[in-house]
Amino acid sequence: MRSPAFLGAVAMTVILALYVGFAANFAWLLIRSDAWQAKALGVFLMVLPVIAGWYLVVEWRLGMTVQAMSRELTEREELPAFTGETTPAGRLTEEAAHEAFTLAKAEVDAAPERWEPWFRVAYAYEENRDRSMARKSLRHAADLFRAERRARRRSRT
Repeated sequence: MRSPAFLGAVAMTVILALYVGFAANFAWLLIRSDAWQAKALGVFLMVLPVIAGWYLVVEWRLGMTVQAMSRELTEREELPAFTGETTPAGRLTEEAAHEAFTLAKAEVDAAPERWEPWFRVAYAYEENRDRSMARKSLRHAADLFRAERRARRRSRT
């Protein structure tokens, strides 16, 4: 059975795909009309489905890469698990989250070219409730992971 997060992502993708389809259809109808204003509006409206399609591809690619990274770290038993005092909701307290971030950041400083420390620092940012930096770090980890996989494939051939 797939995780609820995956099923939610699929549902949102389907909804976005329907929206993109309706927007593209409406844009095409405007482009085919006789009035130049409608044609111009149709061309501008066609930009939205292109951006949405690009965004879908980028986000699914990131999601699949994060899954592969998680799977690899799970197999090695190195998946990030921060210890420390937690709140009643199960999150780390502010002090424990800061300590987790300090440790993860030290790993990144020691090996900035490796994806594993960047993956851990992304989760440390998340524990510190800094989603923007967590996402940037996770994207960087994914880029490094993909580059490492490409290098491994090249070395085999």
